[in-house]
Amino acid sequence: MPNYVNTENIASLEDLIRKIPKNDLHVHLDGSVRLETIIEISKKEKVNLPSFTVEGLNELVFKDQYESLEDYLTTFGYSGAVMQTPEYLEQIAYELAIDNQKEGVRYIEVRFAPQLHINELMDMETVLKSVCKGLEKAQKEFNQRPEIKEGSEPPFFSSVIVCAMRDFGPWSLYFKNFINSFTYSSKKDICHLASLELAKGAISIRDKLGLPITAFDLAGAEAGHPAADHWRAFQYVHEAFMHKTVHAGEGFGPESIFQAITELHADRIGHGYFLLDTSKIINPRISNKEKYVSDITQYIADRRITIEICLTSNLQTNPEVKMIKNHTFGKMLEHNLSTTFCTDNRTVSKTSVTKEIMLALENFKLSKKELRNSIIYGFKRSFFPGKYQEKRAYVRKCLNHYDEVIAQHPDF
Repeated sequence: MPNYVNTENIASLEDLIRKIPKNDLHVHLDGSVRLETIIEISKKEKVNLPSFTVEGLNELVFKDQYESLEDYLTTFGYSGAVMQTPEYLEQIAYELAIDNQKEGVRYIEVRFAPQLHINELMDMETVLKSVCKGLEKAQKEFNQRPEIKEGSEPPFFSSVIVCAMRDFGPWSLYFKNFINSFTYSSKKDICHLASLELAKGAISIRDKLGLPITAFDLAGAEAGHPAADHWRAFQYVHEAFMHKTVHAGEGFGPESIFQAITELHADRIGHGYFLLDTSKIINPRISNKEKYVSDITQYIADRRITIEICLTSNLQTNPEVKMIKNHTFGKMLEHNLSTTFCTDNRTVSKTSVTKEIMLALENFKLSKKELRNSIIYGFKRSFFPGKYQEKRAYVRKCLNHYDEVIAQHPDF
C-alpha cells in the first residue's frame, strides 16, 4: 500500500516543505516583481499606477481571481513598465532569487521576453546580461554560506529561459520599430520573424558571453496563435543544442501540446492543463479523440517530457476549474506522467513554491514517493547550466539533502 503524506498537522508540514530542497522551472521574471519594488521604481520614474500602496495594487491589479488568461496577462503591463533599465532588471532578478532562497528553493529557471525590454538604453545583450548579473549576485552570496562551502547542503543555481511571443503588438519600443520595419508583411509573419530574431540573438549572446541562457520558450495567449507557426525559431535553437519548453494546454487543448512536441521539439511543457481533455479538440479530422489524447499522453510519458504544473495560476486563468481538487494534476499522477511544481508568477498569483506544494498535498492524496518524485523530477529535468556530469552530481546532492531532511521528521 502507498505510504501517504501525513497532512493532519498543516503548520508542521509546511515548515518541513520549506526546509526540503526545491526548484522552480516555470517562473516569469515580470510576473514575480515585488509589489514594493513596482511602487518604488514607479515613483522614481513617474510611472502611473492605479495605486501606490501594496493593498491598493492587490485590490485593483494583482487580484485573487481573474476572468481569463487574457485578463491575467494584463498585470504584466505594470511590472514591465519598471523593467526598462539595466539597473532595474538586475535588481528585480536579484530580488527574485533572494525570495526563492528564503523558502528553500535551490534552483530556478527564470523566464522572460527580452524583446519587451529592448529600448534606447538597452539592446538584447544588455537586457540578458543585466538579468544574469542579478541572478549571479544572489547565487554567489548564497553559496558563500558555511553549510554550502563545507558541502553539507546543495548550493543555489539559476539559469535563464528566453520567451518568444505567440502574438504581440506595439508593447515596447523594440516591437514598435519591428512592426514598422515590415510594412508589407502580415502581423502573423512579423510575429514569426520576431521569434526567429530572438532565437538568433539568444544563441549568439549565449555563445559569445557564456551566459546561462539554457532554453527557449513560447508564451502568450494560445487561442488563435498556433505553436507550429513558430517552428523556424525553434528549429534554429534545436540545431544549436538549446533546450525547449513551450506554454501549451494552458488556454487551448491537446492539439496545442501535439504541436509543441512535434513541431517545436519541446523537452518540457508549460502547464499542459488540457492535455487529457478530449472536449477541447476542435480539428474535425480527429475522429477518435480518445485515441488521439491517449497517444499524446503515452508519448509524453514514455519520453519523460516533464509538465510544469502551476496549480494557483491555472485556477486563476481558468475559472471553470473552480477548485484545486478539479485540477488535472490528479489524473496526470494516475498516468505516471513526469510533473514538477512551479509558481508561474509569484506576484501575480500571490504564491511560492512552498504554497504550490502545500496546495497539492492538501487537495490530492499524494504518497511520499509521488511527492519526492515530483520534486526530484524538477532537478532531473532541469536545463541545468553546466556539463552533464556536473548536473548529475548536483541532482544527487539535492536528492541526498531531501532524504536527510525528511529523515529528521518521522511524523511525515
